[in-house]
Amino acid sequence: MQIHRSAHSRFFSVLPNGLLQDRCLSYTARGFLVDLLSRPDGWREDGRGMADSSPQGRGTIRRTLNELKDAGYYRVEKVRMPDGTIRTEVHVYDTPQRPGPPSDPPPAPGEPDTGPSDAPPVKNPEEVPTLPAALTETDPHVREAVAILHRVIRREPRLRLGEAEAVALAPLVAEWLARGHTDADLAHALLPDLPRPLHSPVGLLRNRLQRKLPPPREPAVAAPARSECAECRDPVPRPGICRSCAGLVPRRVAPDPATARTGAARARGVLLAARGLALAPVT
Repeated sequence: MQIHRSAHSRFFSVLPNGLLQDRCLSYTARGFLVDLLSRPDGWREDGRGMADSSPQGRGTIRRTLNELKDAGYYRVEKVRMPDGTIRTEVHVYDTPQRPGPPSDPPPAPGEPDTGPSDAPPVKNPEEVPTLPAALTETDPHVREAVAILHRVIRREPRLRLGEAEAVALAPLVAEWLARGHTDADLAHALLPDLPRPLHSPVGLLRNRLQRKLPPPREPAVAAPARSECAECRDPVPRPGICRSCAGLVPRRVAPDPATARTGAARARGVLLAARGLALAPVT
């Protein structure tokens, strides 16, 4: 690897290699620290302004500042001014500052203090930790919903979820599946037009699963079954014989073809005669 450096006469910062190569810090924390060290002394901007002017969200900026604070590169102090007001001072270092000895003297030996009565109980360190109830769910429908959700969002790295978050969204995914929708329907509803930056993947997925849930599909109406008369094969509303075969109504007799032709010719003759036209007599 060859490094190419430019000669700068202004607008540059000198930083120690120990900071730039500190593998105890994440790359995000190192880049953020370099940005802070490039600012002039007295520069003021809070974490909210930093988040709004960068691709990272407020949660990432907050975690990065805590990481730098734990490593000794960032410190916040509250100073009381002569007029009694409290002022916050932020100190940024290019080398880690280890905390000094505590200012308060160590407690004298004696009986251990159990603390106030309203203090939260301390969990027994020998007790086996238990997982949340959602993670120990054995319902096969929940497992199927979680697997489908992970399969749908796998193509979008910004929508990575933890197991607990996926289990919390499983009932919504199961509702989509119960209404007959597929993986492709979920992908079409969840993946397009993701915001930048994306602050809360689980919140966005929950919102889209609830807001874009299609209405239940109307059940298909089955066509009524058709039956035939057991004797004449005419259609009847229910199995059995028709009313004609049962003798309840007189049976309809099909007209003779010759009689039908004669009647039709006579009807045409009447119509033509009404219009003043002659028609040969019908024999």
